[in-house]
Amino acid sequence: MAFSSFTYKKIAKILASKKVYLVRSLNFRKKPHPLPVNSDYVRYATLGLCYEEIMLNNVTGNLAELGVYKGEFAKRLNFLFPDRKLYLFDTFQGFEKKDVETEVAAGFSTGEQNFSDTSVDLVLSKMVNAANCIVKKGFFPDTANGIEDRFCFVSLDADLYDPIYAGLSFFYPRLEKGGYIFVHDFNNDGYNGVRKAVVDFCFQNRIGYVPVPDSGGTVIITK
Repeated sequence: MAFSSFTYKKIAKILASKKVYLVRSLNFRKKPHPLPVNSDYVRYATLGLCYEEIMLNNVTGNLAELGVYKGEFAKRLNFLFPDRKLYLFDTFQGFEKKDVETEVAAGFSTGEQNFSDTSVDLVLSKMVNAANCIVKKGFFPDTANGIEDRFCFVSLDADLYDPIYAGLSFFYPRLEKGGYIFVHDFNNDGYNGVRKAVVDFCFQNRIGYVPVPDSGGTVIITK
């Protein structure tokens, strides 16, 4: 549907008041986007562009997600990189008690949100190449013991300070040059521990990062 410039601006302003943004994206690009349109456009469009850079630059390594929940982000990783191993780290039972205790004591968040309504079978049922998925169920970083892989892409979506900091500590040294780490909820005021963990780790290790204005407030770290 075509809109006049006036109508476009009027609709865009109304939507913006509700934190829904009508914007033009990649106007001068002819190549189709590698992922289908979805409701969290910025997050997945950025993922698609990073995927293209990884492939263009021949960045080697596998993939991982810490904080899989129902597998909506993981299934896109599995779709984009069907021939690479995808490690799936999650309790599949919600937050660990000791992580919540740290969170509450520091005043980062209540840690009350329930993410237990998932399962390994549910997540794997969404994967186009489940044979390359390696499920690591349990407490992280214990579940990472013995893993010596290098990584081209890592998603950290564990919501709380301790697992996010542990995830950065484990994966950043194993990230290939030209690889990416997406940390979800960096700009989510409901999970302030995420921002604190990223800022602490990056300050201590002199690492830069780029915030992204997607729905959950992702931040991107690269080498």
